Amino acid sequence: MTKSLKVLPNKVFRFIQLTLGDINAIKIAYPQAKSAILDSYINDSICGTWEKLADAVYKGGAKQLSKLGGASVGQEKTVWAENISPQMNVDINRSPSFGYFRDKLRHLSQEESR
Repeated sequence: MTKSLKVLPNKVFRFIQLTLGDINAIKIAYPQAKSAILDSYINDSICGTWEKLADAVYKGGAKQLSKLGGASVGQEKTVWAENISPQMNVDINRSPSFGYFRDKLRHLSQEESR
């Protein structure tokens, strides 16, 4: 795709995939996580995913975190991503949307390497 360009664009992209498709990774990153909350999550459901994660791992849950404001919520989401992502096994993630995203990235990287 970029091979035909004389000058490569200087762009940074950030992808966000908000899903709880690897509950085991969450439990490794947060051993004190409330299993009942995590286990009740239905993949790719529209349910307030970050709130469910907060209820499982944050003291006081989403209600307490929300009281701190949007910047604090965003900061905590970053901390969760930093702690959970190293524990993830992307090949067994149960989220269909994450699987689609992963497979498309793999496909694009194979095209780029040709």
